[in-house]
Amino acid sequence: MKNLPFRTAAGGLRMTRRTAVKLSLGAAATHLAAPALAQVGSDKILIGVPASLSTPYGVADDTDHVNGTMLAVEEINAAGGVLGRELEIFVADVDKLSPESARQTIAACIDRKVHAISNSFIFAPIPAMDESAKYRCPYVQGNTQRAATEAYRENPEKYAHVFQTDPSEVNYGWTYPLWLKKMEETGVWKPKNRKIHIVAEQVAYCQTILKAAREAIPNYDFELAEVTDIQFPVNDWSPVIRRLKEVDAAAIMIDHWVASEYSAFCKQFAANPVPDSLVYLQYGPSQPEFLELAGRAAEGFCWSTVLGIYGDEKGQAYRQKYLARYPEYAGNMGLVYTGNGYDIVQYLKLAWEATGNPEDFAANCAWIRANPYRGVCGMMNMNNNLQEGLHYPNNGFDNQTDVLEEGMAQLFVQVQDGEHKIIWPNEVAESSLRPAPWWG
Repeated sequence: MKNLPFRTAAGGLRMTRRTAVKLSLGAAATHLAAPALAQVGSDKILIGVPASLSTPYGVADDTDHVNGTMLAVEEINAAGGVLGRELEIFVADVDKLSPESARQTIAACIDRKVHAISNSFIFAPIPAMDESAKYRCPYVQGNTQRAATEAYRENPEKYAHVFQTDPSEVNYGWTYPLWLKKMEETGVWKPKNRKIHIVAEQVAYCQTILKAAREAIPNYDFELAEVTDIQFPVNDWSPVIRRLKEVDAAAIMIDHWVASEYSAFCKQFAANPVPDSLVYLQYGPSQPEFLELAGRAAEGFCWSTVLGIYGDEKGQAYRQKYLARYPEYAGNMGLVYTGNGYDIVQYLKLAWEATGNPEDFAANCAWIRANPYRGVCGMMNMNNNLQEGLHYPNNGFDNQTDVLEEGMAQLFVQVQDGEHKIIWPNEVAESSLRPAPWWG
């Protein structure tokens, strides 16, 4: 499919295939709806969807989220809607790194009198939450940030309407050394030493992951040998790779978040690798352009997500349904917010049907809090003092569970034969760890 342009409200021209696929918009915000229902009820139920349309970061995740949202909306409308009312979404542009943009985007949703807000993530969540507190419709998202859920814990009355469907980013750091031990136990990876080398970006999200990793590593038979700082954007990885080779750690974590920059790292690393090191890339490879840009160089790299479409029967059925609706993503489907956007709409549908009144924000929030929902990305169980999804597995940290179906599994994935394959936890695995091309 060719690149198609669209213009933002500021007039800037973006030439991105993924945003053009479903968001050929002429303004910063728009309504998107499935074909109209026969008029059982004349008023529509409106879902606000903050999405990055005009910034160079976050576009892939937000396109996935809007696509998944639209798939759910189309299905529900085709089946008669909710309480006889058609669903419609209102997409509002947001700069994920800007607190003021986050606030303004939520304000735009409030101005449109949306019945709920569904969002992938915003790097400045508190200003968005504060703005939403003026309105208090259900605000359901995958922000993955403990600072935001701590704000709920400290002031549950103010933020009672804010739900984080997935576990927070701290789990990336907490679970990483546990995963290393599990990979060692397979016998496929035989660590050449006990050293871990972390390369960390400076955004607060990545620094929180680094802090959590520092907390967890001493609980396992590894040592944090070095932390190398990087600053977005990273155009040349050669100084980082040179230092990785000097430290020569058995385990390497690249604590970053931009898929295009990860793909550049993979190409440069594959040409000059650290022999026998197990290399883990935090989250970013989940975005479809990672495989597009990295190509064969992606083979053997591992990554994980605390929010992702399972490889079980329910998850596989959804993947097939998504690709039937969006065939342009065949072989390269995003595995995170494609499912989360879909799950959130289905969750809201159940709440609205249970209360019988989408306008009763308090009743719908109370229902969501009291009724966990098992979607294609696992269990959204936010009935806890952080109002965030429970993390599986449990390795002794906060807001985790020992029972898979009570929480959301952190999925560890390896690129195998040009595809993403879940390799751990074993209960939801599609494959197992394979030797990377740079292993002897």
